[in-house]
Amino acid sequence: MNPTDAIPLLHDHLLRAAARLPDKVAVICGDERVSYGELARRARALAGTLAARGVRRGDRVVVFGDNTVATVVSFWAALAANAVVSVVNPQTKTDKLTYLLNDCRARAVISDAHLAHVFAPAVARAPHVELVIVSGELTGRARELVAPLPGALAWADAIAAGEPPRRACLDVDLAAIIYTSGSTGDAKGVMLTHRNMLTACASISTYLEVAEDEIILCVLPLAFDYGLYQMIMAVARGATIVLERSFVFPAQVLAKVVAEKVTAFPGVPTIFAVMAGMSTLGQYDFSAIRYVTNTAAALPVKHITMLRGLFPKARIYSMYGLTECKRCTYLPPADIDRKPESVGVAIPNTELWLVDEHDRRVGPGEVGQLVIRGATVMRGYWEKPEETAKKLRPGPLPGELVLYTGDLCRLDDEGYLYFVGRMDDIIKSRGEKVAPKEVEAAIVAIAGVRECAVIGVPDDVLGQAVKAFVVLEPGTALDARAIQQACAARLESFMVPKHVEIVAELAKG
Repeated sequence: MNPTDAIPLLHDHLLRAAARLPDKVAVICGDERVSYGELARRARALAGTLAARGVRRGDRVVVFGDNTVATVVSFWAALAANAVVSVVNPQTKTDKLTYLLNDCRARAVISDAHLAHVFAPAVARAPHVELVIVSGELTGRARELVAPLPGALAWADAIAAGEPPRRACLDVDLAAIIYTSGSTGDAKGVMLTHRNMLTACASISTYLEVAEDEIILCVLPLAFDYGLYQMIMAVARGATIVLERSFVFPAQVLAKVVAEKVTAFPGVPTIFAVMAGMSTLGQYDFSAIRYVTNTAAALPVKHITMLRGLFPKARIYSMYGLTECKRCTYLPPADIDRKPESVGVAIPNTELWLVDEHDRRVGPGEVGQLVIRGATVMRGYWEKPEETAKKLRPGPLPGELVLYTGDLCRLDDEGYLYFVGRMDDIIKSRGEKVAPKEVEAAIVAIAGVRECAVIGVPDDVLGQAVKAFVVLEPGTALDARAIQQACAARLESFMVPKHVEIVAELAKG
C-alpha cells in the first residue's frame, strides 16, 4: 500500500467492497440490481469525467436527484474526483436551488432529465457551474432546456469509460456539504470532512451491529443525512441497500421489504404512524427484520408497542441527532421498555453534557443546552463564520471546539438523555427542519396576503406540523386551501403548512 493511502478516505469504503465482493449486489432500485464491481466501475468512470471536464480538488459537485442508482454513483464519483459532494432534495424548487448553487459556487451539477424544469433555470443563474450531467431520457422539453446549459453531457457518455484522478485529499478535507435550514430562513451548508463521516459511519454501524449480509431499506431521501448514511453504512459493511423514492405508497414498499428479505428498517415517526394506521399489516412477513431505527423525534409508546408486535425478532433503536454532528445519542434496545421517552446515551467515541445560560454544567433533572464533543462534529457552516461561532465554541481541553446544539434536554440519574425543545424557532416536521421565516416569506408573496406568522404545533404523525396564521388584504377571497396550494408551488412538500388559520390581525408584542 502507498503510505499516503494508509489513512482512509470515505470513498475507500466502495473501493474495498468492490475489491472484496465484486459480484455481490450493492444496490437494488426498482428492477435494477447493481453489483459492487459495477458500482465502483461507474463511479470511477464518472470521477474521471468530472476531472477531465475541470472539476478539481475541493470543488463542489451538487447532486440533485431522487433515491436512484445514478445518485449513489454520483456521490461516490464526486469523492473519487477529490471534490466536495452536496446531495440536494429533488423536491427543492428553482429559486432555492439557485441559492444553493451560488452559495457553494458549484462547479458541476448532476441531475435527472425529469427535473430539468427545475435545475435548468437554476443553472442558468449560477455562473460558477461549468458542467451539467443528466441521467434519464432527454426528450422533448427536457432536451430543449438542457441543450444550452454549460458542458451539458448525457449520463451514458459520462460513465462510459475513464479512470479517476490521482488521490489528492487528506482525511481533514471536506467530503460533503449538507444543507439545513436556519433560523434566518437561509439554508446553511454543514461542512463535513472525510474524518467526520468515517467516524460517524463507524460509530453508528458499530452500535447497530450492521453485518455484511444486511439488506437495508432506504425510503428516506439521500439528501437527508439519515438516508445518506444508510447507503454509506451499507457500502462500508459490504451490505445491500434497497432504494425506494418515498413511503407514499406504503403497500408497495412493504411488499418490496418482504420480497427482498430486508433485514434493516430505518424510519421516522411519520412512517411508523402510517404503518400503525394500515389494516393490512398482518399479511406481510417481516420475520427477516433484525433491527428497526427511528430518529427525528422520540417514538410514542403506542408506536413502540406496534413495532414490537410487527417486528417481534427485531432490535428497536430510538435515536437522536442533528446534521451538525450526524448522531448524538441512541437508546440501547434493552432499555426501550424502561425508558421509552429517552433518546439514550452518547454514541460511541463522543461525549455529551448540558449547560445553563451561563455555560455552567447542570446536573440530573435540570434542563440545559446539549453540548457534543467528538470527531463527528462538523467543520462549521459553509462561509458563515458568525453562525459557526455560535455553534462551535472552545471545549474543556485546550485547543478544541465542541458543538453547542441549541437543543434543550435533561439527563436522568443514569445519564440517559431526554429531549425537551429547541432554543430557536426551527420546526421539525417529517424529520426535516423547517424555517418559519422561509414559509412566511412564501406566504406573504401570495397576492392578497398582508401578513403571516408560522409556528410549529404538536402532531402525532409529523412530530410537529407547520401552522400559519394569515392576515389577508381587505376584499381578498383567499381561503386556507388556496394558500396551501400556492405554498406547494413555491416550497418543498414538508414546508407546506398543514394548518392555515385566517385571522383579522397578528398578535403584537
